[in-house]
Amino acid sequence: MTSRSYLVFADVDETLIHCKSMFDFLRYHLTGRHGAAGTAEYDRLLAGFREAADSGTPREEINRAYYAAYAGESVDTIAAWGERWFAARAADGLFIDTTRDALRAHREAGAEIVLVSGSFPACLDPVARAVGAGHLLCSRPLVEADGPTGPGGGGTYTGLIETPMIGAQKAVAVRQLLAARPEIDPRDCYAYGDHPSDLPMLECVGHPVAVGDDPVLRALLDARPSSTPLEHQL
Repeated sequence: MTSRSYLVFADVDETLIHCKSMFDFLRYHLTGRHGAAGTAEYDRLLAGFREAADSGTPREEINRAYYAAYAGESVDTIAAWGERWFAARAADGLFIDTTRDALRAHREAGAEIVLVSGSFPACLDPVARAVGAGHLLCSRPLVEADGPTGPGGGGTYTGLIETPMIGAQKAVAVRQLLAARPEIDPRDCYAYGDHPSDLPMLECVGHPVAVGDDPVLRALLDARPSSTPLEHQL
């Protein structure tokens, strides 16, 4: 690892944690609040998302449809459910140990950790705290104020989001952060991802790392001498 200042970008779902946080949280929240009726609602929503994916609906549109499920929900209430979700899952082996250990080693070497995800702060804030991430590039649901806004300041979700932080948008956000930090050489930076859709982000840095065994992503990165494979520890 470099001795100079550098950034480490990490996808979250199935790169840093074992589950898909958006859907795992949605089931936890709906079932926790509404019991069997909530589980049924989750199953209905999930079936709709899968049908859309199977019909070729762009992932960005499915991401937007997901956040529509939170329209009218209190930001503070969903954040509290996010904390409960994280506590329950962390106690049951949420993290992929090899990735978490790699991020810890980067931090000890002086790097700044940046989480990049299509998920949202209610899920990601506790994950970021747990791994010492100082930056969070993610999907941001729009909020309608019904009182003071900001951390702990209320408001309700409109059901809309700004820009889905998936696919090529991850690379846009990574490049924007790198541009804001001209003292950091992208060639010194690392990025971790598990899926071919992470490739645009991985190509922004000098040290792309494939997590898991996706054959397409591995084939694309194996050609790069600086690319380092990292296996799941299940």
